Amino acid sequence: MRLALSCVAALAALPLVSGCVVGPNYRRPATPPASGYTPGPLPPATASVRGPEGAAQTFNTARSISAQWWTLFRSPALNQLIERAFAANPTIDAAVAALREAQESVYAQRGYFYPTVQASYQGERTKLSGNTATSSAPGIQGNGENIAPSGPAQPVTYNFHTAQLTVGYVPDVFGANRRQVESLQAQADAARFQLEAAYVTLASNVVAAALQEASTRAQIAAVQSIIDASERSLQILRNQRRLGYAARLDVAQQELALAQAQALLPPLTRQLEQTRDLIRMLAGNAPDHDVPETFTLAALHLPEQLPLSLPSQLIEQRPDVRAAEAQVRSASALVGVAVANRLPQFSLTAALGGQATDITQMFESAGTFWDIMGSASQPLFDAGTLKHRQRAAEQALAQAAAQYRSTVLTAFQDVADTLHALYSDADALKSAEAVEQAARVTLEISRRQLQSGYTNGLAVLTAQQAYQQAVIARVQAQAARLGDTAALFQALGGGWWNRGR
Repeated sequence: MRLALSCVAALAALPLVSGCVVGPNYRRPATPPASGYTPGPLPPATASVRGPEGAAQTFNTARSISAQWWTLFRSPALNQLIERAFAANPTIDAAVAALREAQESVYAQRGYFYPTVQASYQGERTKLSGNTATSSAPGIQGNGENIAPSGPAQPVTYNFHTAQLTVGYVPDVFGANRRQVESLQAQADAARFQLEAAYVTLASNVVAAALQEASTRAQIAAVQSIIDASERSLQILRNQRRLGYAARLDVAQQELALAQAQALLPPLTRQLEQTRDLIRMLAGNAPDHDVPETFTLAALHLPEQLPLSLPSQLIEQRPDVRAAEAQVRSASALVGVAVANRLPQFSLTAALGGQATDITQMFESAGTFWDIMGSASQPLFDAGTLKHRQRAAEQALAQAAAQYRSTVLTAFQDVADTLHALYSDADALKSAEAVEQAARVTLEISRRQLQSGYTNGLAVLTAQQAYQQAVIARVQAQAARLGDTAALFQALGGGWWNRGR
């Protein structure tokens, strides 16, 4: 008994014995060298223009990115909607569950560092034929009972109890399990970064939907204003025609212009309703459960000072880049697992137990038993299976490294594209504002001339069409600047690393 217990204790101490770890140690893949996002230096600030969302935006590489970057738009409604989406959107729940699953897989794999201990009990009720009872019966027990019959062949009926404690251990001699844990831990890290990416993406989608709603409402208001003005112009022309100062053609052309302006409303109304559907979905609501928040361009403010991380910082900040790096680390560890599987495999097993026909006699000296067994195996011929599995793991590592570099390049491109959009859309707003001002002046002059009889309806119609296009272009340019700003925060990683500060 003491010897068996000593063997069990020795098996329990085996996890403290460390072996070598085969396979490559992880090294971060080389990234494309980059010191900036454009071949030449960027202007210090974007263009500016008087009016809403017309301020110049400047960039600061030393400025920290807030984890709640959407608060810079200074919209309480937007802040509330994003918090509601974080709490109820199922994509977040799915990402959280994926992270927990990955963590549990790590905990499960760590269990293989330790011995397994299993207790078992087996009770039997047996009847032996008389012809075999002498050779098959348990015989004399520790309490003196003789199960085997004497004399002529007779059936034997008896109870038999077996209780056993088994300890098994597979020493991690070449580090296969350590590499497996390393791979699973990397997968858990990737799931954590994917959760952060889900938060950033969800916040960006909510902001984009809110901006789309605000832009659509502004366009509807602009079209409605144009419809009202067209109706006034039409009424003037009809009055002039009754007095003989306008032709029927002028009235018909103005009626056409009014109908064309009215035709713009249904598509915009449909777009507004579909955007509201999207907002309800992002907030985790069904289509028939509205959210109280609504958005207008006047309630959203353009941040004037923006952070701009260096490319070396971007690699550490973007959750998709960090997740791709974790995949490389996982693939590197799996190469070590494949190498270790080609080396000798060892296992140890110890058992301690008792057997008796009387349950109270199981652990008396006559009923106890123990055994200790060690084994070692080495594949000698497997038709190259293990070798090719190792090569497959090495190619999976090369693939993961290439995907990591591709993800880094895509991250650089995202920031560069967003910066170009910020500058160009600021210029576009400046141009749209100038066009709108000129179109407004032209339209007002044309209306006064029409009312005074110095021009015809065709000139007013042309001015109205130009002003209509200018107003919509200006509204779209305003919304584009706000959208570009949100896209920059997303492209820079969303500030998740500053959460809790």
